[in-house]
Amino acid sequence: MEKIKAVQIVKPGELKIVEMDMPHIDETNNVLVKIKASGLCGSDAGIYHGTNAAATYPRVIGHEIVGEVVETGPSAKKVKVGDRVIIDQVTACGHCYACRHGRPNVCQHLQVRGVHIDGGYREYMAVPDKDCYLLPDNLRYVDAVLIEPTTIACQACSRAQIAEDDEVLINGQGALGTRMLSIVKLYHPKKIIVSDIFDEKLEYALQNGADVAINPKKENFFEKIKDVTTDGYGPTVSIDCACTKDSLGTLIQASGNAGRVITMGFTTTPTEVTNFGITAKELDIRGSRLQNRKFQQVIDLINEGKVDLDHKISHVCDFREAQSGFDFNDTHDPSIRKIVFTMEGEPYKVRKDQ
Repeated sequence: MEKIKAVQIVKPGELKIVEMDMPHIDETNNVLVKIKASGLCGSDAGIYHGTNAAATYPRVIGHEIVGEVVETGPSAKKVKVGDRVIIDQVTACGHCYACRHGRPNVCQHLQVRGVHIDGGYREYMAVPDKDCYLLPDNLRYVDAVLIEPTTIACQACSRAQIAEDDEVLINGQGALGTRMLSIVKLYHPKKIIVSDIFDEKLEYALQNGADVAINPKKENFFEKIKDVTTDGYGPTVSIDCACTKDSLGTLIQASGNAGRVITMGFTTTPTEVTNFGITAKELDIRGSRLQNRKFQQVIDLINEGKVDLDHKISHVCDFREAQSGFDFNDTHDPSIRKIVFTMEGEPYKVRKDQ
């Protein structure tokens, strides 16, 4: 049987390039996609390090997946051979409470490609045509990877219910934080505040729509929040794109009364928060997981010129050299905005893709 190569996390800390059987289409997985690129997300790094509580092992990771349709079955109606597509990472049962209430992204029996079932760090995938979305014509594959984290941002913003009188704090300006900023500003809130420990990322955010930038390593975070929000009220929406051990408690403390705090992290490390910190302000603490049918929304925004993904990737390398890519990601070099693995044999180099 024909074999393909894939990147598998055998167990936390152990990454291997493995061979697996070439997938074949069937009645359910009725589309065969030749994978062109797949992004390295913080949750992928969490699976590698054993800090992603949702993951199962061994696992072919990768959930930011783009490629070309190379074969379709008779039941496939949505796409055809030659189409450039991105693959929805969410699979759901369709009948549990969450699914019945329109929230399949938190299905009781949720299986996420690259987390619970094998994902996109491989040369081919067979998937249902309903999970494929056509890429904008002029968007390169490496840039199209960013559609998925942009859907995550759309989901978080929908959970936050951002209005024009909100003052929004985005904590973290990595790959997710920059995508969050691109969506938050479409809501035209009263003010957008960003926080990060790298000045380069803060400067980039200011150039791309943020009103205020805070570096908590260089200034008192809580004093600055009071200084920059109206009447020292604090942000009315706080979105945690850093997801560190202490970030939830920090955002609860910083938030203004009646505010919403959106948490997106998967760490299981205990963090200290108090009932008083939440109850006294009557805060809403809202989880935001994955995305709820947001792919077409983001693609439409790109086609309308409201979201720009061109040349936002910072580094690219061949998927067979994934270990070097993960090692580089672990350096937390401030130049890293997004690392993407390509599947078609480029000579390895962690290079800037500008």
